[in-house]
Amino acid sequence: MNQHWVLFILTYVAIHVVGQQRKQQSIPKGPRSINLFVINDENNDVANRSVGNSLKNIRDKHPEWLGNVLIVKINGAEPHEALEKICSTWDKAVRNGGPNVPDLLLDMTRSGFGAETVNSFTSAVGIPTLSTQFGQIDDLRHWRDLTDDKKLYLIQVMQPADLIPDAIRQLSIQMNISNAAIIFDDNFIMDHKYKSLLVNVPTRHVIVKSKNTKKQIDEQLTRIRSLDLVNFFILSNDKVLTSILDDAEAKNFTNKKYGWYGFSLDDVDPKCDCKNITILFFKPKITTLNQQRISELTTKGSLPKPILTSAFYYDLTKLGVLAMRLSTEDGSWPYEPPHITCNEYNGNNTPIRNFDFLKQLNKTMTNNDFQPTFASFYWGRKNGQHHAKFDMKVSLIVIDNGNTISTDELGTWEAGIDSPLKLSGINNEKVSNHTAVTSFRIVTVETPPFIMYNKEKDEWSGYCIDLIEEIRKILGFEYEIRLVDDNNFGSMNDDGEWNGMIKELVDKKADIALGALSVMAERENVVDFTVPYYDLVGLSILMKKPKAETSLFKFLTVLENDVWLCILGSYFFTSILMWLFDKMSPYSYQNNKDKYKDDDEKREFTLKESLWFCMTSLTPQGGGEAPKNLSGRLVAATWWLFGFIIIASYTANLAAFLTVSRLESPIESLDDLSKQYKVTYAPIKPSEAYTYFERMSNIESRFYEIWKDMSLNDSLSDIERAKLAVWDYPVSDKYTKMFQAMADAGFPSTMEEALARIMKLNTSSSDSEFALIGDGTDIRYLEMTTCNYIMVGEEFSRKPYAIAVQQGSPLKDQFNNAILQLLNKRQLEQLKAKWWQNNKKKMSCEQQDDQSDGISLANIGGVFIVIFVGIGMACVTLGLEYWWYRCYIGKNRRNKSIERKRLPPPSQIIKPMRFESKKNKLLFKAAPSVRSRF
Repeated sequence: MNQHWVLFILTYVAIHVVGQQRKQQSIPKGPRSINLFVINDENNDVANRSVGNSLKNIRDKHPEWLGNVLIVKINGAEPHEALEKICSTWDKAVRNGGPNVPDLLLDMTRSGFGAETVNSFTSAVGIPTLSTQFGQIDDLRHWRDLTDDKKLYLIQVMQPADLIPDAIRQLSIQMNISNAAIIFDDNFIMDHKYKSLLVNVPTRHVIVKSKNTKKQIDEQLTRIRSLDLVNFFILSNDKVLTSILDDAEAKNFTNKKYGWYGFSLDDVDPKCDCKNITILFFKPKITTLNQQRISELTTKGSLPKPILTSAFYYDLTKLGVLAMRLSTEDGSWPYEPPHITCNEYNGNNTPIRNFDFLKQLNKTMTNNDFQPTFASFYWGRKNGQHHAKFDMKVSLIVIDNGNTISTDELGTWEAGIDSPLKLSGINNEKVSNHTAVTSFRIVTVETPPFIMYNKEKDEWSGYCIDLIEEIRKILGFEYEIRLVDDNNFGSMNDDGEWNGMIKELVDKKADIALGALSVMAERENVVDFTVPYYDLVGLSILMKKPKAETSLFKFLTVLENDVWLCILGSYFFTSILMWLFDKMSPYSYQNNKDKYKDDDEKREFTLKESLWFCMTSLTPQGGGEAPKNLSGRLVAATWWLFGFIIIASYTANLAAFLTVSRLESPIESLDDLSKQYKVTYAPIKPSEAYTYFERMSNIESRFYEIWKDMSLNDSLSDIERAKLAVWDYPVSDKYTKMFQAMADAGFPSTMEEALARIMKLNTSSSDSEFALIGDGTDIRYLEMTTCNYIMVGEEFSRKPYAIAVQQGSPLKDQFNNAILQLLNKRQLEQLKAKWWQNNKKKMSCEQQDDQSDGISLANIGGVFIVIFVGIGMACVTLGLEYWWYRCYIGKNRRNKSIERKRLPPPSQIIKPMRFESKKNKLLFKAAPSVRSRF
């Protein structure tokens, strides 16, 4: 039985060996077409286009070089989905078997989960790979611990965008840069460089990706600047660089206090609408031969921007295909190598390749068939050392008013890890001098016209800004200015702690405190003040400007509307009554014309005449001849008496109205304000004015306690007590009462609240008037720029304005000398005239009416309107009268003349006669000359 089993096994082995020999004899040898498996990120358009164009070029020139090409685009944010996509494509190819299984995998992913997924896949199935992932060996997590066999065919080549950031490290070391803001665009991946780029380099830095919109870029630069970073390194294309520089220009970040460094993957120069900026710029160095090749491919559309990156993908694809074809030709890569599917992988069954792909790549580089388009390749001993090989040209570019006025070529930098800058001595000095100049931190409080800030334009202006600019010209420094957070000048609380600008100086957060800062004894204990740059300024009172209401028809407002209506009604009633009396009375003129035919005044009081009589009776002209009948005269006399009373009352009230409207404010000083109760008053809390009144009140209280202890001391003798006896109260309580009145009225917390109370815009406040006690310059500026306020009285508690610096700072003496120079040149007086007398915001307000002035046209102008309206009505009436006469009366006259021509002669006209029958006789009776109704 055992002999049969041995015979069976020997027979099976013999058949299997013979079958394997026949199979190997049937597999052809020699070069064959290379099958590719290309994996790329969905959003890596540059790699997609460059690899596709390179493969198309290979097919066009050498169609036998390429076989099947499998392309998979993955979403790195979904690693599980990406792995399923890769494995489904791979497994399908492996199951089909034969020579169509991919020989080479081109990994064009850049970083993240997608790149790690590809690394894991290639390490598992054992397919020769060319990867362009960003990072060094420690950043390739799934390729860190490769076997010796895998290290030979899993190759990562660092692309240009992964090398250029290392120039920042070299610059920081060589130029001793203390801070850096690194901004990059989509062409660069910096995730792996946050910790490694400036490791062991004493440079405080941030690395951020550039924003897209102008608003976002503006906010990004503002945040970076708030970190006190002044050296900007921009890794981007020309458009992003221009956007950042333009926004930096708008924010005034392009002056000498800032350092700008640009890095580009294209052969371009920086452009911007900058007034004056100097940029240390790195761009690829292109030879004449490279330029010809790039021009040819660019013309065909084979190399999208950025050129350096697309040329890298283009050349690496071609290099990989050539290396694999050379491998099939020399037999180092089998015609049909063994493969496993993703499902077949169990962690230990990766095929053993014994394939030195790195050696084949080096060999292909020396082959005349391969000529790099732009950058060549450097091959090290392991991953993290292979990279694109190219040089960067270093230039110092000056842009003035949007135009490049000079380009100083300083040298070259051979791109690589830890590759130093190769510059000559002079050029090395130029690079070292490309640093930010001395700059001081200035803190301020916005107080027009000393300090003003335009948020829309991001511009500072004012007296103090012009002053610091003049000092800067003398001393030669730069500065950055900002508003203090709590918007206070600086005051000390009961615990001895400061706030405002003084706190910023004490805490060393600012070098200079600039603004309308008063010199005070307690402030001089913690900071140093320069010599005063402005006159003594005290406290003053701000009130609402009394404004009399004017009206063109003020003469109508003297009487109420009801009174005017009653007067109008009385006028019409009296006119109608006079007309009726004249018509009905037997003694009136119209009923006794013969009786009054010899009178000079023959006035018939019709309705029209009665209206005219009553109206003219109210004027100094008088109404004229009165009615003839007694009843009519009584009505006229009554109307005259009524008119006299109305006119007298109207005249008296009009005079009173016009006088009251010009009365002046009774408050003219602080004493007047303290003696009255109609107007409430208070300073802003906290403010210097509040501190002044609080301390004056405390001093009065302390003096009162001292006097009380002295006067009520029982140990005093009668003589000593008599010496202390006084008639008047010895201690004033003026400020105590004023401070109590202020507390009762309530202290406004802001200037806006105080102005609202002055103008009575706050409905929750009382109806009483309000006066603000504050800094004299603030009040004077409000009075100058608005016509709603008035400064009352003279200033009190005056103090000078000066610039504050840190205690013991050498800036004190430097600023003193500069201010004295400006004072001797009378430039301080010019600044004062510029911001007060010649200020563009100064308003020309209407002068207040004085009691000695006459009545203004604004109050009496309605009278002239009445005249013009009356004249206009007269003109219209004249037109109507003329039209009536011409069109109606003239027509009637023409008709009558025509009728006269048609009548017979007068001798033939039979005149009608009137007859009357009386006692059966016909008697002629003439018509009476006067006919009476009665």
